[in-house]
Amino acid sequence: MKKVYYLKNCSTCIRILKGLNLTSDYILQDIKTEEITVKQLEDMKKTAGSYEALFSKRSKLYKEMDLKNQELTERDYKHYILEHYTFLSRPVIISDDAIFIGNSKQVIDAAKNHINN
Repeated sequence: MKKVYYLKNCSTCIRILKGLNLTSDYILQDIKTEEITVKQLEDMKKTAGSYEALFSKRSKLYKEMDLKNQELTERDYKHYILEHYTFLSRPVIISDDAIFIGNSKQVIDAAKNHINN
């Protein structure tokens, strides 16, 4: 499967997508207008290794809800990601059996190398 979970109104996501030069076999899913399903999240977790790896601790809600001072479990991470799209670290790029999570330079460079080879 080749898929990207992103936000259409996020300038960082858009800049990254333009830089990746994705082929038409990639499916783009705007997570604000098309919510992530339980199955999609479970599939991402299988590849990523944990829900925590998919969870954004930079989310505005993370700070507002004071989650950094709580001990979160994998079940909690899954719950919050499904509850509100901003808890998913973006973009999530899935290319066959590889997953690239977030917008750090290292992650995006690794995704570019994987996609272009």
